[in-house]
Amino acid sequence: MNKITAFASYYVRLLLLCTTPWVWADAPTEVTLQLKWQHQFQFAGYYVAKELGYYRDAGLEVNIMPAPPTDTDTMTKVLSGGAHFGITHSGIIKQRLEGKPVVALAALLQSSPYCWLVRKDSAIFNPEDFQGQRISLLTKGEDAELMSLLDHRQVNVEVVDHVGKSNLDAWLAQEIDAMQVYVTNEPYQLSQLGIDYRLVCPKRYGLNVYGDVLFTSQHLIAHSPEVVERFYQASMRGWRYALLNLDHALAITQKHYAPNKSLEQLAFEADQLKPLIMQSGNSIGAMSDARWRVITELYHLEPKKLAMHFDGFIYRPAPPHSPMNLSWMMVLALVLMMVAVPAYIHLFYCARHSKKA
Repeated sequence: MNKITAFASYYVRLLLLCTTPWVWADAPTEVTLQLKWQHQFQFAGYYVAKELGYYRDAGLEVNIMPAPPTDTDTMTKVLSGGAHFGITHSGIIKQRLEGKPVVALAALLQSSPYCWLVRKDSAIFNPEDFQGQRISLLTKGEDAELMSLLDHRQVNVEVVDHVGKSNLDAWLAQEIDAMQVYVTNEPYQLSQLGIDYRLVCPKRYGLNVYGDVLFTSQHLIAHSPEVVERFYQASMRGWRYALLNLDHALAITQKHYAPNKSLEQLAFEADQLKPLIMQSGNSIGAMSDARWRVITELYHLEPKKLAMHFDGFIYRPAPPHSPMNLSWMMVLALVLMMVAVPAYIHLFYCARHSKKA
């Protein structure tokens, strides 16, 4: 009976180990998330996932890398292997249709945060009013819906590039008439300066595209699908918490990532972004084939390329609580249980039979 007891004890301990997530891992899998800008509330869900241990619970050690203002190209970093995940704009669909192996995991913003900024006393109210005006673009590759807004109205503008001066300074000096802005940034700066302004946004005119798209490479999905799934689930968990617990998310963002920003400024960012993230009928990060196909039309992309490259562009996460979401250790635990329990019962009855004999 001592051997039987030892056998049973061994398998009980083994099963307990298997059902404790990640206890067998020598070290968490280290991955890098490349942001498209510097630290701010725009990325709060990822900060929360890291600081509250959601990534750690998923067996991941995530390095969150900010982007310098002079190098916001996350696409190259991910495709070159410099980062595993990145944040980009809806222009990612153009990269995909050009044959680049990128996959959209989630669209955190259901509507684009980019608008045209014009002075309050200007004569610019509608897209047609941009005719002949001087404009400046903020981020290369992320201006498609803004330029489409003008192109669809057949408006001609002068695109002005400034050397040694920020776009906002040029706008304040009236060297340009309109500039591309991110609704959480320049409007806050202007409100602090007491300067009136007006925003002309594409969404108002039917050009409603995704923003802040979380993406990865097809290579990572093919070779490490569990890493991608775990990162996706932990990230969405972080965003859900952040939006339901704004005060805590703001405190985490300021303390660990953006100490140069006041809570007031971060709260302004949150107020502007929350309605773009949480829209009726959509779960956080939701995407649809139909919406992406409409976006390709807005960007004047070729239907032939869409047919060739669109399949596989949208990531399909495993449904919550589905078998695909179980770790390999949990699966191993079930297998061991199926083997161990019958074996234990067999040996137990053999031992009883031998004792009676």
